[in-house]
Amino acid sequence: QVQLVESGGGSVQAGGSLRLSCAASGRTFSNFAMGWFRQAPGKEREYVAVISWSGGHTDYADSVKGRFTISRDNAKNMVFLQMNSLKPEDTAVYYCATTGSRYMSRNVGDFASWGQGTQVTVSS
Repeated sequence: QVQLVESGGGSVQAGGSLRLSCAASGRTFSNFAMGWFRQAPGKEREYVAVISWSGGHTDYADSVKGRFTISRDNAKNMVFLQMNSLKPEDTAVYYCATTGSRYMSRNVGDFASWGQGTQVTVSS
């Protein structure tokens, strides 16, 4: 099973930016589609973004489209989430995950490996 560790979370004012990082272990990382999800207190985990194994295709939830950018650096076994124009509604624990294959998905159930999460707090 792939091991994932998120970092880069913190507290920021509305309109600010943060860049989240996800470090993955294993030489097979470059073959996996990767995704970002988030979960606010008392709410279900929700989809944020996904990127293909090659980095050539990306997809975003409507709530973050135009503000967030997902990217990856396979040489460094890293996935990133650049978050701009942050809103209080973006406050949540953000999780990095992988399907474990080249298959891209927006469904929580299709992601087998998860990181422990990193907290993002956006204040007004």
